[in-house]
Amino acid sequence: MKRPDGLNTEEWQKLNYDIYTLRQIRREVRNRWKHVLEDLGFQKETDSLLSVTKLSTISDSKNTRKAREILLKLAEETTIFPTGWELSERYLFVVDRLIALDAAEEFFKIARRTYPKKPGVPCLAAGQEELHCLPFPSP
Repeated sequence: MKRPDGLNTEEWQKLNYDIYTLRQIRREVRNRWKHVLEDLGFQKETDSLLSVTKLSTISDSKNTRKAREILLKLAEETTIFPTGWELSERYLFVVDRLIALDAAEEFFKIARRTYPKKPGVPCLAAGQEELHCLPFPSP
């Protein structure tokens, strides 16, 4: 990536490092989800279940609240997301697909067993007062 004018070398290096770190975290989260999906029996479908684009839609608006609740439970009771991670809309779509497949609760059980919240690890990042909720209105 070409350095834009106005950024000195140190600022540019920090920006590149931050981008690299964020990509690594996203890759790790995706790998954790992929691992749980494979344990659930979706070996061939993991990539399609995790694929979210601008054209992705929620399968049933009635499932939005349940998907959000499961996603928050995953954030609070497992380490599938790193501490302080702002919940991504992407995973709301994935949980919605799991609800449609009647596999969301089993996914949660496997995730909790595979990525348990370690004792002494805070559920929230330092300075964070509450988990960031997704920007979807309640049905």
